[in-house]
Amino acid sequence: MIRIGILGDIGSGKSYVAKCFGYQVFNADNEVSKIYKKDKKIFNKLKKILPTYFTEFPTRKDEVSNAILADEKNLNKNVNIIHKEVQKKLNIFLKKNKRKKIIILDIPLLLENKINKKKDILVFVKSKKIEILKRLKKRKNFNQKLFFKFRSIQLSLIYKIEKAQFVVKNDFKSITVRKCVNNIIKNVLK
Repeated sequence: MIRIGILGDIGSGKSYVAKCFGYQVFNADNEVSKIYKKDKKIFNKLKKILPTYFTEFPTRKDEVSNAILADEKNLNKNVNIIHKEVQKKLNIFLKKNKRKKIIILDIPLLLENKINKKKDILVFVKSKKIEILKRLKKRKNFNQKLFFKFRSIQLSLIYKIEKAQFVVKNDFKSITVRKCVNNIIKNVLK
């Protein structure tokens, strides 16, 4: 199995690029959303360590945001609990897809949480900062302070580019991205 990890800045289009590969994608952000909506055990753990912010199940995004904005330590507390559960979901995904030729890992903290393997192919999604901010501001409930808090726990973009074997320049036009992704697939399958 060839594992392709997608790297990039918040809002750079990593999930879109991941889908363009046309293979099974593990999307960590989607898994986190499901955990908040459906996992009462995780809610209880969050409520235990941050009782002021987590009041009723299912966990709401504004509760998470308020906790993180109130104290930087709350971000790490939240990530530590959620990461363990996402890791379990990833292991299930990997077992389920072990016979697939290629799988795509769309995990924002792939390198930070040391989830990547030595043989993984890393693809960095590069987008203009102006475009990223313009797109993020269109998102419902976008909060710039929260954006910078999440960015603070990530490795530098320069480091990620250096670690990547490929760079996809995302100009937010599907023709350009698909052409780049097709070239990567050809190179990986050689």
